[in-house]
Amino acid sequence: MQDIKIKSVRFDEAEVQSLVAENLRDLSERYGGTGDDTPVTADDFAAPNGDFLVAVADGELIASAGWRRHGDDAELKRMFTTKAARGRGIARRMLAAIEESARGAGCRRMILETGDRQPEAVALYESAGYVRVENFGYYKDHPDVLSYGKPLLPQPRPAAD
Repeated sequence: MQDIKIKSVRFDEAEVQSLVAENLRDLSERYGGTGDDTPVTADDFAAPNGDFLVAVADGELIASAGWRRHGDDAELKRMFTTKAARGRGIARRMLAAIEESARGAGCRRMILETGDRQPEAVALYESAGYVRVENFGYYKDHPDVLSYGKPLLPQPRPAAD
């Protein structure tokens, strides 16, 4: 298995925007239009109110996930794994890393919007403990939107010897 590094980056970096564009093309193939019209800015992912992570393998960006503050919650945005990198557990690692980032910033819950034409995303979220919540956000009134949430409980500390 190749070495994969997950790191925090600026959302507006050119290489990151190239990966985001690939994500939007994937969504456009599934849903039509631009893929996702949700307003998103680089400032949304700036600490302490957000973070944007990428997974890097052999110098290439292969996955992304960001969160932005939504009240006391963290809203997951731009979760994506390239087609060539799928099926290797990278999305699950990205999800865990983005949850840890939001938890570290004091967020109580992770929320997200996905769609009914992304069965692999739905399966990942549900297997990671996400449950359906009331629709929110930009697509809350769209019939194919599926909103999920998961408490970000503090991680237990290792027992002292």
